[in-house]
Amino acid sequence: MAPRYLVLVRHGESAWNKENRFTGWTDVPLSEHGLKEAREAGDMIRDKGLKFDVAYTSVLKRAVETCWTVLMHSNQCYLPIKNTWRLNERHYGALQGLNKAETAAKHGEEQVKIWRRAYAVPPPPLEPEDKRNAKFEEKYKHLPQEVLPLTECLKDTVERVLPYYFDEIAPALLAGQNVLVVAHGNSLRGLVKHLDKMSEEDVLELNIPTAVPLVYELDEHLKPIKKYYLLDEEEVKKRIAAVANQGKAKEGEAAQQQQGGAAPAAAAPAAAAPAAAAQAAAGAAAGGATPTGKSAHSKREKLKSLFKRGD
Repeated sequence: MAPRYLVLVRHGESAWNKENRFTGWTDVPLSEHGLKEAREAGDMIRDKGLKFDVAYTSVLKRAVETCWTVLMHSNQCYLPIKNTWRLNERHYGALQGLNKAETAAKHGEEQVKIWRRAYAVPPPPLEPEDKRNAKFEEKYKHLPQEVLPLTECLKDTVERVLPYYFDEIAPALLAGQNVLVVAHGNSLRGLVKHLDKMSEEDVLELNIPTAVPLVYELDEHLKPIKKYYLLDEEEVKKRIAAVANQGKAKEGEAAQQQQGGAAPAAAAPAAAAPAAAAQAAAGAAAGGATPTGKSAHSKREKLKSLFKRGD
């Protein structure tokens, strides 16, 4: 049986990526460079001869624009596209809109690394009436307010993404379809963690470059046979390093903070973790088109059993 393909693409550079800001659920467009990256990603897919049956993306315009552009440049703009909030980027809480380097200079690189990279420690949450709260956006009006996060750690994001994978994406792959997923750094990290059986510790060091197609060739049980980027290995390393360096303070900013007495690395509010956990639990009952309840849980467990190593 021929392998089926799952191709993951992180959106191109956004306007706030360019400004090195925490973006999260803030709906910013691609930068001009990001559009160029998306076009190049589509060209790579076209040149490789990869053909898809369906595409999935988030409801955030930087991913949607990338998806449209990739399909246009790979001559597959006729494909159905399924949008879901479950593929959204991780919610960065009160950090959304802040410059990453300035935040590192103020709070210390180690604290920002914890907020960005710790598996189960969320950043400080938004206040419920903060104008950045997703409940004020039209695109989320169909969802119960309790599933909309005020902050998320990577664990929360993985728990939001995987139910959609088991309910929608995995069944398409099991049916023999080739699938394109265009999403965000952290939602894609959740998928890669699952596919590669990564530990919580290992996934913290995983960085996914913008707009470089990551190809998984999967067997009939959706176990990876082969995995590769559609770009030169050295160029991929450069782009990964650029992503890894986003949370570091600039030398001048760091020195200025040291002279003035750097702010101690404050722990994220203890209340943030249980609040995020409650939102994740509520999210299991609200997935748009995603099946819910006992039948969905049973379906996911059955699918999970197919993916255990040694089967």
